[in-house]
Amino acid sequence: MLHLNQATPAQLREWEEALHNQYQAVAKAGLNLDLTRGKPNGEQLALSDALDGILAGKYIDRDGTDLRNYGGLDGIPEAKELFAPIAGVKPEEVMIGGNSSLTLMYFAAQAALLHGVSDSSSAWQNEGRTIKFLAPVPGYDRHFTVCQHLGIELIPVAMDENGPDMDQVEQLLQADSAIKGMWCVPRFSNPSGIVYSDAVVKRIANLGNIAGDNFRVFWDNAYAVHTLNPDAPMLANIMDYCREAGTADSVLIFGSTSKITFAGAGVAFIAGSVANLEVLKKHFSFSSIGPDKINQLRHVAFLKNQETISEHMAKHAAIMKPRFDAVLNLLKSELGDAGMGTWNEPEGGYFISFDALPGLAKKIVELAAAVGVKLTPAGATFPYGKDPQDCNIRLSPTYPSVEDVKKTAEVFVLCVKLASVRQALEQA
Repeated sequence: MLHLNQATPAQLREWEEALHNQYQAVAKAGLNLDLTRGKPNGEQLALSDALDGILAGKYIDRDGTDLRNYGGLDGIPEAKELFAPIAGVKPEEVMIGGNSSLTLMYFAAQAALLHGVSDSSSAWQNEGRTIKFLAPVPGYDRHFTVCQHLGIELIPVAMDENGPDMDQVEQLLQADSAIKGMWCVPRFSNPSGIVYSDAVVKRIANLGNIAGDNFRVFWDNAYAVHTLNPDAPMLANIMDYCREAGTADSVLIFGSTSKITFAGAGVAFIAGSVANLEVLKKHFSFSSIGPDKINQLRHVAFLKNQETISEHMAKHAAIMKPRFDAVLNLLKSELGDAGMGTWNEPEGGYFISFDALPGLAKKIVELAAAVGVKLTPAGATFPYGKDPQDCNIRLSPTYPSVEDVKKTAEVFVLCVKLASVRQALEQA
């Protein structure tokens, strides 16, 4: 394939004409395809249909508690034991919530802002200034909107193949005491697919010693067990490093079964030091008399143990991998030597991160939308929707059928080519 930088103006004009004709043909096809959000598809959801009726009317846990009733604010013991290994903590360091880890993250941020991370004197709002959070980018848009809704300012931090730029993180914390937190998706980051290196995890565990007692890392390990390849890189245990550094209170770990069982009817958890959980449990007591404990018990009955979870996730991978391969193979064959962008090849998670040439992400998304292909809005992976290079596009291939994923990828590649060639012509 001709490399963009090697094409003469005449070749670019010929190339643009051919791409324009292809684009017009696609426009007439009346497509209606969507690659906007990383949702499990119906085949994946069906893997967990055995949840229905699995308790067979047995709603009593091993301690003899009737789970149909009120109470159990921090979850049932069986669920804590099931999810503790995923979080890398002890069962007593886990609190089980409802179906959404995002709800737990929002609640934890709000509680810290209004009521404190330890007692009322530690409330972030007491400082009488704008509180700030570090946001590794590209990142998860819903993390950003949590902060925006609470009036917390977001400070972007660069990412590389090892995770956040820790030199930048540490320098920012040393220079600004208003920074009280940091978002992290440490394994198969959304959307880059990066697994934080052991060295990065260790440095993050030490941040409490730099930023002080009121600082919290929001460790959203959403894709802890969501591998596409069985030999995908593992993630270091941040709590082990925190204990070594004396910063066990500085990290809050979040996770859920949203992409393991039923996306809208799973089980979420928050993990951390006992001191942190006691504070959060106190705040939770004002808004809840207890989560859905029956749902917790049925997940325990269905997922059973770590071996069963691994077997279950292998079934997910078998469904998802052909969708990822369809996109990655097309990107490689059509754009691999074209000089029109770069992308990751994730070994887990739910996304492919594509970096177009600077200044083209919005144009590519607009071109795709005009012919019936919806993509995640350009800029969504950056705070306030502002990608300074206007280059990152998050692709979410999990939900559509394999055939629709292929069609969408073909249109995406066409739009990348057309936008890139037109930009090169303008600059020629």
